[in-house]
Amino acid sequence: MNDVTLTPEEIERYARHIVLRDVGGPGQLAIKRARVLVIGAGGLGAPVLFYLAAAGVGTIGLVDDDRVSLSNLQRQIIHGTPDIDRPKTQSAADAIARINPHVTVEPHATRLIAANALDLIRCYDIVADGSDNFATRYLVSDACFFAKKPLVTAALGVFDGTLTTIRAHERGKDGKPNPTYRCLFPEAPPPGAVPACAEAGILGALPGVLGSMMALEVIREIVGFGDGLVGRLLMIDARAMRFETLNYGWDAGNPLTGERPSIHDLSGHR
Repeated sequence: MNDVTLTPEEIERYARHIVLRDVGGPGQLAIKRARVLVIGAGGLGAPVLFYLAAAGVGTIGLVDDDRVSLSNLQRQIIHGTPDIDRPKTQSAADAIARINPHVTVEPHATRLIAANALDLIRCYDIVADGSDNFATRYLVSDACFFAKKPLVTAALGVFDGTLTTIRAHERGKDGKPNPTYRCLFPEAPPPGAVPACAEAGILGALPGVLGSMMALEVIREIVGFGDGLVGRLLMIDARAMRFETLNYGWDAGNPLTGERPSIHDLSGHR
């Protein structure tokens, strides 16, 4: 795909990117060549999809098996009232086509499970996980390790959120393995410890903020500028409007890439 070029229309469309010293023409071409898989077209996935499409990501894959409901529209801004009861993949694909006709959308109207995760993820350059449960986050992160793909992953609370980038298949500048998701969260919280959005509620603008930051991190990973979030967890407290960053590292005891790994495939996931 080295012969990919920008049309005159695309040059005008992405002019504000192209004049950026850290992006420029080569960076915009990298964005156009990129294939990004977005897990979920919900609160986080909606702004991710919006901004990746607007940025000119050449191919966006979207995994979601849900349909649009009225209660989604308070925060899942890629969908509208006419989309109620439509598959989210179709609704999102139509919205992306309106935003940017130069983007190819590959909808996967299915649930990401162990049986299909590797086949889906291997087809893309980078994954953005906006799923809403720990089981899927562990599955996605493990699959990205085995597929050797970078992962941008985020999670939401009622008034808080977190964001980090995982490159567990690579080593850092110090020669040590990069941390895995399991280094950051060795165990999922017990069932019921984290209430679902439908039970606890969520402030609609919060996923918009965090999802936009996910898109920014994906673009930074594609173009290769700035200091990425590998080994750093960005934490947002919306009540206090406070942003903090926690550093974390490789855990030699983690079961995926530790000194005595016990996870060798995805068979342990349902």
